[in-house]
Amino acid sequence: MFKNLILVGFGGAAGSILRYLTGYVAAKVVVSAFPVGTFVANIVGCFIIGAVYGAVARWEWFTPEWRLLLATGFCGGYTTFSALAYENLTLWQSGQYGLFIGYILASLVIGILAVWGGFYLIQKWS
Repeated sequence: MFKNLILVGFGGAAGSILRYLTGYVAAKVVVSAFPVGTFVANIVGCFIIGAVYGAVARWEWFTPEWRLLLATGFCGGYTTFSALAYENLTLWQSGQYGLFIGYILASLVIGILAVWGGFYLIQKWS
């Protein structure tokens, strides 16, 4: 268990650092009100988690430890959107279309409402 925590922690640290750098570079390269850094991180994270799970399915040498380091740790630190996208892909592939649509809508709508709720609560608290 401790080894798994270390793998996830190292992956998460690397992902978080790269996430910060992605936003920093994107802000320097593209001047826009559109959140380019977040968008790029989400899309790149989705690609990486897809590649990781593709490797897990294809090659035996791609152990659960590699999955923990790269998918759970790195992608989790870089963006949790990648996990959301992967979970939705698995729902779609397994033919659970109702859950697929429900999970997307619930994540988006409830996520935005939760951000608003946290923001509102803190604003009213002071």
